[in-house]
Amino acid sequence: MTTSSGSHRPEPATTADEREMLDGWLDYHRATLMWKCEGLNDEELRRTPLAPSELSLLGLVRHMAEVERYWFRQIMRGEEVPDLYVTDADRDGDFHLTAADTWAEAEGTWRAEVERAREAAAGHPLDARSDAASHHRGEVFSLRWVYTHMIEEYARHNGHADLLREHIDGATGE
Repeated sequence: MTTSSGSHRPEPATTADEREMLDGWLDYHRATLMWKCEGLNDEELRRTPLAPSELSLLGLVRHMAEVERYWFRQIMRGEEVPDLYVTDADRDGDFHLTAADTWAEAEGTWRAEVERAREAAAGHPLDARSDAASHHRGEVFSLRWVYTHMIEEYARHNGHADLLREHIDGATGE
C-alpha cells in the first residue's frame, strides 16, 4: 500500500449515466476501505493510534456495516432489522471493541451488508423514496440522496482510515 495506485479498486466510469456513476463511486469507496485494512492482523486492526479518538480500522468497518444496513435496509426498504453493534446503552458500540471482536466477523458482516444494500437498491429508480415512518425524525429520503450520503460517509471515513493506517505501519496511499 505504499504506492498511491490502488489499482485493484474499481475505477468509476468517467462518462457513465447517473446511476452507474453513483454505483461506481460507492463501490470505489467501499473497496478503498478494504484496501486500507489489507495485510493487517486483528491486533493492528483494533489499534486506536490517534488518541483521544477511539477510531480503529476494525471499528470503521463495523461502523460502515451498520451504516449500510441502516440506510439501505432500514430507511429505503423499511426493514425492521436490529442494529448490529450499536445498542441503546452504547450508541458507539460499533467502535467499542473487545478481544473477541475479529476481522473475520467484521469483514464478513460488512460484505453481507454491502450485498444486501445492493439488493435493496437494485431495480429502484434514483427518485424512489423512503417511507417517512422509517426514520426517527419522520424524514423522507430519495435513493439518490442515500447514494450521495453513502459516498460522503465512506469518503470521510476513508480519510480517517488513511491516517490510522499510516500510524499503524507507515503505509500511505490515496
